[in-house]
Amino acid sequence: MNASDAPLPLRILAAFGAIGLPMAAMAVPLLIYLPPYFSDELGLGLTVVGTVLLVARLFDVVTDPVVGLLSDRIRTRWGRRRPWVLAGVPLILMGTGFLFLAPVGVGWAYLLFWSVVTALGWTVLSLPHNAWAAELSPDYHERARIYGASQAFAIVGTILGVAIPGIMQSFGASRATALAVMFGFALATLPVTAIWLLRKVPEPNQPDGDVPWAKGLRLLSENRPFRRLLAAYLLNGIANGLPASLFLLFVQALIGDDQEAGILLMVYFGAGFLGLPLWLGIARRLGKHRTWCVAMIVTSLVFATVPFIEPGQFWFFFAVCVLTGLTVGADLALPAAMQADVIDLDTAQSGNSRAGLFFALWGMATKAALALAVGIAYPVLDWAGLDAQGDNTPFALTTLALLYGGLPVLIKLSAVWLMWNFPLTESDQRALRQKIVLPV
Repeated sequence: MNASDAPLPLRILAAFGAIGLPMAAMAVPLLIYLPPYFSDELGLGLTVVGTVLLVARLFDVVTDPVVGLLSDRIRTRWGRRRPWVLAGVPLILMGTGFLFLAPVGVGWAYLLFWSVVTALGWTVLSLPHNAWAAELSPDYHERARIYGASQAFAIVGTILGVAIPGIMQSFGASRATALAVMFGFALATLPVTAIWLLRKVPEPNQPDGDVPWAKGLRLLSENRPFRRLLAAYLLNGIANGLPASLFLLFVQALIGDDQEAGILLMVYFGAGFLGLPLWLGIARRLGKHRTWCVAMIVTSLVFATVPFIEPGQFWFFFAVCVLTGLTVGADLALPAAMQADVIDLDTAQSGNSRAGLFFALWGMATKAALALAVGIAYPVLDWAGLDAQGDNTPFALTTLALLYGGLPVLIKLSAVWLMWNFPLTESDQRALRQKIVLPV
C-alpha cells in the first residue's frame, strides 16, 4: 500500500505507539535509577559509572548506522521494518534483565557489557520503528500527530516507570527490588505490544534504500536542513540529558528523598501528557520548528531559576517541574516529525528512501547527548565533592544547581538560534512530495 494524506485511524495510532509504553517504563530506571544504584549501592563510584556509560554509548557509533543501512536495504515478505522490531525485543529484555537484576559485587566490565547489549537492542527496535513512523504518512501535520501519539504512550510509560518504583519504595522496598519489579513489568508488556504492532500496522510502499556510498555521502553533506536539525537536536539532547541524569541527585541533595523524587517526576510527565495536544495545536499555526523554539525558550526561562533554589524548597522545585513538564511534549514529538520532513528532501534528490539511515544518525545524536550529559556531569560532581547521601558544601550544591539548571539554558538557546529560521517549511515539504515517485 501507499501512504495517503488521510488521518490514520486511532486504532492504527494506538497499535503503532503502544510499544513506546514499556520502552519508556524501562528507560526511566535505566536513566535515573540505575546510575546511582551502581555508583552508590553497588559501590562503583560516580566517575566509574559515568565513564562506563559514556564508553558504552560509543559502540552506537558503529551499530546505529549499520542497523539503519540494513533496515533500509533488506526487504522481506514481512516488510523492511518489522523483522528488526521483532529482533530487538529479546535483546532488550536480556540486557535490562542483567542490569536490573545485577548482583552485589559486580564490576565495571559487567556494567559495560550489559549496557552495550541493552543499547544494541534499543537500536535494533527503536530505529526501524521511528523510520516506520516517518513512512506512515507524507503529510506535514499528520506526521506530528503520529509522533505525538507515540510520545503520549511513552509519557504514560514514563509515569509508570516512576510510579511503580516510587510506590514500592514508599512501602520500604529497596532499589534492587524496585528494579526487579520493573524488569518483570517489561517482560510482561513488551512482547504483547510488539505483537500488536507487527500484526496491525501496515508498512507503506517506499523507494529502495540502496544508494551508492559516494552519492549518499554527498547528498547528506549537502542537505542543509538535515545538518541544522541534527546539530540542534544534539544540543537540545545534551540540555535535556543533564537534568534527566541529575534529577535524583538534585532531589536527594537539595529537596528531599526518593519518595518526593517520584512525586515530582510524575508531576513533570503528567504535565507533559497534558501539554502535548497544546503544542500539536500550536504547530498547526506556527509551524513545527517555530513551535519547538517557543517551547525551548519557555523551558530556558524556567530553568534559569533553578540555581536560586535553596535546600528544602520543595514547592519552588514543584513549580519548576510543572512548567518544564508542560513543554516536554514539544521536545518529544516535533523534532521527530521534522526529521521525517528532512528525509523527504533526501528522497526527492536521491530517488531512494533512507529513513533508517537518517534515524540512525539522529539515534546516535540522542545517545551521544545522554552519554555526554552523564559523562560530563558525574565526574564534575565527584570533583566538586558532592555526596547525595550526606552533607554537602555550598560549592558542591552550587555546582549541582548550575549543571542541572544553568548550563542547559545556554545549550537550549543555542539550539533555538539554529532552528528559528529552519529552511524547510510546510509549503517546502509539500513541494518535495511531488518529486517523490513511490513503487506500485
